[in-house]
Amino acid sequence: MTAGEAMPDAMPESTMETVPACEEATVETPLGPVWLRVEGGALSDLIFIDAHRRPEEPGPADDAAAGSERMRRIADAVERYFDGDVDALDGIPVSLAGTEFQRAVWDAIRTIPAGETVSYQDIANAVGKHGAARAVGQATGRNPVSIVVPCHRVISSDGSLGGYGGRLDRKEWFLDHERRHANARGAAAAKGAAA
Repeated sequence: MTAGEAMPDAMPESTMETVPACEEATVETPLGPVWLRVEGGALSDLIFIDAHRRPEEPGPADDAAAGSERMRRIADAVERYFDGDVDALDGIPVSLAGTEFQRAVWDAIRTIPAGETVSYQDIANAVGKHGAARAVGQATGRNPVSIVVPCHRVISSDGSLGGYGGRLDRKEWFLDHERRHANARGAAAAKGAAA
């Protein structure tokens, strides 16, 4: 661009939102409060406050409704998920710090549809590390955005739940919740197609 040229398709300043470098909020859920951190416009942490991996001394979290538009959309998606829109978290942008292997595992996990499960071995195969089911389990345990990267959908090859850093009772709740709402969604779609 040369001097004197206008910036193409620039937004008027009055409509631009300044996105804070980092903001935090707490959202109440039926399973307890979750702590959210958004950095640079993307979700970097979603952790149940009572989980064993507590955030490092978070300051008082702001009300999500008072946050940026991005924070409000993310908090709203979390609430919609718990209200039964089990696909509400699919489009949330994330910024995940982890190894290349961990990020590959988390990306693969995000492709598992709500209401379905796969094994740790299936994820290992999907990321090209065929003998790495245990490493996949370790990567899921380090997932910083619980439920957005739906590691609760990953179970043992024998069909048992396996582990879950946010408590096994929550993993079971998530799977039941998603099956119930995904099945209801599928039944409604089939009924609409038959009409």
